[in-house]
Amino acid sequence: MDSPSADDAATRAAQDTRATEASQVTGATQAAGDTGAAASGVAAEDWAQAGADPRYRAAVVDLLGALAYGELAAFERLAEDAKLAPGVEDKAELAAMAAAEFHHFERLRDRLAEIDENPARAMEPFAAALDEFHRQTAPSDWLEGLVKAYVGDSIASDFYREVAVRLDSDTRGLMLSVLDDTGHATFAVEKVRSAIEADPRVGGRLALWARRLMGEALSQAQRVVAERDALSMMLVGGVADGFDLAEVGRMFSRITEAHTKRMAALGLSA
Repeated sequence: MDSPSADDAATRAAQDTRATEASQVTGATQAAGDTGAAASGVAAEDWAQAGADPRYRAAVVDLLGALAYGELAAFERLAEDAKLAPGVEDKAELAAMAAAEFHHFERLRDRLAEIDENPARAMEPFAAALDEFHRQTAPSDWLEGLVKAYVGDSIASDFYREVAVRLDSDTRGLMLSVLDDTGHATFAVEKVRSAIEADPRVGGRLALWARRLMGEALSQAQRVVAERDALSMMLVGGVADGFDLAEVGRMFSRITEAHTKRMAALGLSA
């Protein structure tokens, strides 16, 4: 059997580096989401205790509804983006990611039903905003779809992780588990960086695209929160162990920092 060539070894080393970079970003944001999980107050309670407060319950239903619709929309989008894949292997990879997103949706839907909430009613307030976001950020090609899956979805996940650490143990555990990476990170980083190496001009276009995703995602999140009283009160400390206004600013700074690291992992400038 022939021994591997130096070029093959170098290629594998580069692939390992990219995978490590992607996992480091994902791990860092997940670690940020775990910070404070053992805090006092609501974070130390289970749902039976915390959910007795009607204001807290309303905020959690909003969070689960928004996240559930986000997972459902992600499933639809990834399944659609699979049509843009250049080959069967890539198409199958995206289809597997779509299936994982749908499984996350099912868990959130079932949890809403378990706490005697109508899943469709809980999701409905967020459908228009999320649909509009996806309409405005529809990818024009395969690479834009990958960047959106990696960068765009991760911005939302970072936000939910930040909020989750202040929730009751049952809700926190569910949210963090459905926010686990479904394989986007390593796959997207590998494909995008390979494309940039093959044609460096691609990098500029994708960097602009990622900046647009960042702006649209933050704008949509702020609009949704502003329109939902329970979510607004949770974020500024009126419900549970919420953020104060200074902490809200620090939270968005952390989300922006994670975005910058993801851009670097893709080989793009923020």
